[in-house]
Parts: sequence; C-alpha cells; structure tokens
Amino acid sequence: MDAFFGLDKVTSHDGEVAHLTTVHNPAELSLLRSILDGENVPYFIRERAGGAAVKAIMGYSMFGTDIFVPKELLEKAQELLEAYRNGEVVEDGEALCEDEDGI
Repeated sequence: MDAFFGLDKVTSHDGEVAHLTTVHNPAELSLLRSILDGENVPYFIRERAGGAAVKAIMGYSMFGTDIFVPKELLEKAQELLEAYRNGEVVEDGEALCEDEDGI
C-alpha cells in the first residue's frame, strides 16, 4: 500500500544529510530525539506524505516520520539507534543504576 501512495521511498535531500530511519510511533520518535539530543547529534525530521496535516489533526501520523542526520555523523547515529533497538545500555564510563553491590 505504501508503494501505491509513494510512501515507500525517502524524500530526496541535498548531499549533506543522510536518512537515519523512519518511525511510525510518537513515543519512539520522542525517544530517538532524546538520544540524539543527548549525544549532540544534529538532526531534522520530516513527516511523510500528508503526515504533517494528519499529525496536526490526529496528534500522530500513520505515514511515518523520517529522521535525517548529517552524513558525517550517520555512522555514530546508526550505532546509537542499534544500541537502543537492541536494548543495550550506552555508557560513558559507569553503569547508570549500580548500587554498592555492583548490581
């Protein structure tokens, strides 16, 4: 059905940005934005098709939201995305919820 409406392809952009992923869930979009913000990875989002209008009316878009990052940061962003989707803890030295026993 997406192919029928032309929603199966990412909108083309200039050579400075690369498509990271497409999400169809506002909660996942919010999480990914938070992860990218936390790692200082600039990004922009674009609603697919008439998604912006649908989102304004319904609060979400069933067409999906594309996330783009600068090409030079695509690999880093993909690693962050994979870590999130695999449930891995991304740390910067120490575990986030260890108590005195290391648990």
